[in-house]
Amino acid sequence: MKDQVAAMKSCDDQTNRQAVPSVGSSEPAAPPVEVEPETPPHTSWWARAFHALADELSDLNFRYLVADLLVRLLPSLGFSRLRGACYRLAGLKIGKGTAILGRMEFTETRHLQTQLTIGAKTVINKRFFVDATGSVHIGNGVSIGHHVVLVTAEHEIGPAARRAGPKRPRAITIEDGCWIGARSTILPGVRIGASSVVAAGSLVAADVPPCKVVGGVPARILKSLPESP
Repeated sequence: MKDQVAAMKSCDDQTNRQAVPSVGSSEPAAPPVEVEPETPPHTSWWARAFHALADELSDLNFRYLVADLLVRLLPSLGFSRLRGACYRLAGLKIGKGTAILGRMEFTETRHLQTQLTIGAKTVINKRFFVDATGSVHIGNGVSIGHHVVLVTAEHEIGPAARRAGPKRPRAITIEDGCWIGARSTILPGVRIGASSVVAAGSLVAADVPPCKVVGGVPARILKSLPESP
């Protein structure tokens, strides 16, 4: 009987040694079973076209597109308040008494209703271009000449294959009473202080204090203006 028990324990020890490798054993563990990934189902050309079209349409602002179509029918320099009413129907925040003398051009129109604010009794001439990647606030009583450009997006410097890296939006603010001359360009992150003047053709790359006249490329302070009315 003792011999049978010893034989059974010997068989169990051999089985355990085969099932569990000993510590420090040179024998490698059994490799895991690789599961082949499922092959994606075949996508038809019309399904791919549908997804591509849906992706393109997701960036559109249909309320703005309707307003822009109506604005295009109006002659330049006329119907300025009707033009403003069309933009308000698109959800743009435009104050009372503001005159818009021509079609405004925008980028990033998907969130335009929250990105752009125009105050009351402001005058905006034709060919006004706004990059609305970042927010833009235009105050009350502002005068903006023709062909003015507001740029709110800058890019991080990328690798050699593509130097224009990811976008970085920065807000632009034009405070009350400012006069922005024709063909001026205002760069990202700039704040133009109240009652200041930007000379025609200027490139504004830094903040402008209130009641100053700036001009040049890049713009610099040319003189101070009285603060009293």
